[in-house]
Formats: sequence, structure tokens, C-alpha cells
Amino acid sequence: MSKNGNISSSVIKRLPRYYRFLGELEKQGVERISSRELSEKMKLTASQIRQDLNCFGGFGQQGYGYQVQSLREEIGHILGVDKAYSTILIGAGNLGKAIALHINFETRGCQLTGIFDANPRLTGETVGSLAIRHTDEIEEFCKAEHPVIAVLCIPKANTQAIADKLVGLGIRSFWNFSHYDLTIDHQGIEVENVHLGDSLLTLTYRTSHLKDSEEE
Repeated sequence: MSKNGNISSSVIKRLPRYYRFLGELEKQGVERISSRELSEKMKLTASQIRQDLNCFGGFGQQGYGYQVQSLREEIGHILGVDKAYSTILIGAGNLGKAIALHINFETRGCQLTGIFDANPRLTGETVGSLAIRHTDEIEEFCKAEHPVIAVLCIPKANTQAIADKLVGLGIRSFWNFSHYDLTIDHQGIEVENVHLGDSLLTLTYRTSHLKDSEEE
């Protein structure tokens, strides 16, 4: 657990990177690693790594470094990968289906329990092990299964209204791919807005300036 309740968003965003890198080291058979060695692999400073981990109590031993498996397990616990939060996905178009099929929810603290779409022609179609349900069934499903996370892959115009409805049905966290910056005016609700196009634009900016520098 954290030593205090005010962990910065930048530290939180680095935790999944630690978890991923430590997983790769574990697969390679690495049993322990120093903050300096980990910093070289992750392109962070050793001081930054120590500061980040100290937010949660610190896990290393001076002169020994970090025990890879133990540290990964601790970070996984902090991230909640052992929680199996019931999760629903709204919008079974190409993006929604790709997320349902290719994101390993179980290793990230979630269990995908329902997929919904407003298109009646998709009702009953199977995605992985789940049959798509019509969105008219969401309320009944939430009352029975009590999901707490919703993945939104729906048209921008519908996002706020559907999110507000889902909050009333017990959803507490949103992973939002709808190209709409979702905001929820309720305490205790978490939103992660994902804009894949923004990431690509960042890359094109860097590519453009790389080209400009080469031409100078």
C-alpha cells in the first residue's frame, strides 16, 4: 500500500511499465536487479525508480537491489491485477471486438463478463466466449452481475448519456475509446480516456521534425 494517499498521476502511469518490464525479466530468468540496471533498461534514472517505489514503501535492499518476482507481485497487487473486477464492453464494432479478443483482461485485474451493442443484427453473435447482448439488456445484466468497469467503444454522441446511465447502475470506472473526453460529475468515479489518434499524431509530429532536422 502507499505511504500516503497522494500519489502523482505520473507515478501511477509508470507502474504498468515497471510491471511489464519486470515480467520480461522474470521470463528471462533474472532473479534480482539493481535500480541502476533497471534504470538502464527502462530509460529512467535510478533515483526516479527509487522515488517511485518509495511512494509505496520501497521494496529494495541496499547492496542487493530488487527481487524481481517479489517486486512484480507487489506492483501487481498495487495495480489490482489480482482483483478480477467484473467488466462490460459497450459497442461491438470492429474496435470493440478487437479489444474483447486481444486484450487479456484476466491478467489486468478484470474479467470481461458482458458485451453489448445497440445493433440488433449483432445480438447473439459470439466474440470469444461471450455472446453479444442488445443494449436494452444492460440494466437487467448490471442488477444481476454487478459489473464495476465499463469499456466504451461507442459513437461520440452517445457517450455521456450512456456513461451517466451506467453510473446509476453501479459502474465505477470507465475505459473510454469513444473519441469523446468523458467527464463524470460524481465522486468515486474513475475515467481513462483513450485517444489512439492522439498517439499517432504525436508520432507524425516527431517524424515531421525528424525529417526537418535531417534536411538542415
